[in-house]
Amino acid sequence: MLTALLGGLLIGASASVAWSGAGQIAGISGLLGRVIRAPASASFAAWFLGALLLTSVALAFVSGPWRVVSVPARPLALIAAAGLLVGYGTQLGNGCTSGHGVCGLSRGSARSLAAVLTFMLSAAAVVFIARHLVAGAVR
Repeated sequence: MLTALLGGLLIGASASVAWSGAGQIAGISGLLGRVIRAPASASFAAWFLGALLLTSVALAFVSGPWRVVSVPARPLALIAAAGLLVGYGTQLGNGCTSGHGVCGLSRGSARSLAAVLTFMLSAAAVVFIARHLVAGAVR
């Protein structure tokens, strides 16, 4: 629990520093899109993403060995289709779930509030359908 709390504090702090210090929104999908579209003009985005990757590597050295969790293999076509759908949804929604939730809501964005409410209601509906309607019909 302490690790999750520390991680949340660091995410919030980095979003705050990006917004108040550099005037940039720390939404990862937007930053990555900027680096891909115009690498020469996206210096903040490139530095931010690089620091994100480096802190992950630093955490691996500091925290010691990680527990390996095995998950069932999925077909590559399914993974590719899921990735494309996520990318399309991110572009359609002008950001990802965490970007709207952390960066958008903290800035008081009405669009982010609508997006987060849509994400949460959709997720609740999917869980209800999967657990109560589909799983109940299979039993």
